[in-house]
Amino acid sequence: MLDNRIVIRSDYHYYLHFLSFRGLMEKIKNLALVAHDNRKADLIEWVEWNYNSIMQHKLICTGTTGALVEESLKKKLSKEKKSTLAKTITKLKSGPLGGDQQLGALIVEGKIDAVIFLWDPMQAQPHDVDVKALLRIAVVYNVPMACNRSTADFLISSPLLNESYQPVIKDYSGYINRSV
Repeated sequence: MLDNRIVIRSDYHYYLHFLSFRGLMEKIKNLALVAHDNRKADLIEWVEWNYNSIMQHKLICTGTTGALVEESLKKKLSKEKKSTLAKTITKLKSGPLGGDQQLGALIVEGKIDAVIFLWDPMQAQPHDVDVKALLRIAVVYNVPMACNRSTADFLISSPLLNESYQPVIKDYSGYINRSV
């Protein structure tokens, strides 16, 4: 509100605002870690295998996955480094309780640099619509995403992960400004 006038930002202005804060990915990335129940053991094994690489970045996890990742990393850390773990891991709600949607919102805000999401292709989830929305929003905002161990291995070992990086952001202004 400025001088008793309401300021309305169009979707296009929001898009321009998004571009202004998405910008350059810093050297230390914000990595999202998510796994369905039948894939949590796979993700924890992957985290332990890639411990040295992962600890260079900030981790954002959905509920149960975050607790398991934290427990796993605590076993590997020395006592003096355990206190820094709270700064390294952010735990959101559990996926079915809104964690996938929280993660999607962070992607839209430009606060997630890559997603490792080991989802279970063999079992329907009660929050399948949230999962699909998360996968879609990661693609819309050009966020690198691994949905299986092999792709996660390629992503974590990419030289781009440990340096600043400017992602290409698709211009959706034509869609936003279309006639309806």
